[in-house]
Amino acid sequence: FYLSLFLYLFTLTFGSKMTYTLNGEFIELHKLIKLLDLVDTGGQAKMLIEDQLVRRNGAIETRKRAKILKGDIIQIGDVTITVI
Repeated sequence: FYLSLFLYLFTLTFGSKMTYTLNGEFIELHKLIKLLDLVDTGGQAKMLIEDQLVRRNGAIETRKRAKILKGDIIQIGDVTITVI
């Protein structure tokens, strides 16, 4: 867990931009974070959201199962995910 947290913080420090191509109507926020390997487990993704470290279109998002749609921009630290 500590190694993944270190790698997560390392990524957030230097920032990155990612693009996720949505294949269905939506994806739940915690599943998106896990799918993109930003964390090792879904539980860690949920903790990021609960700790108010995730922004959706500029606003803090606290709903773990928020439906992420095409056009949404997710920010976790300096990591920016554009959903297309």
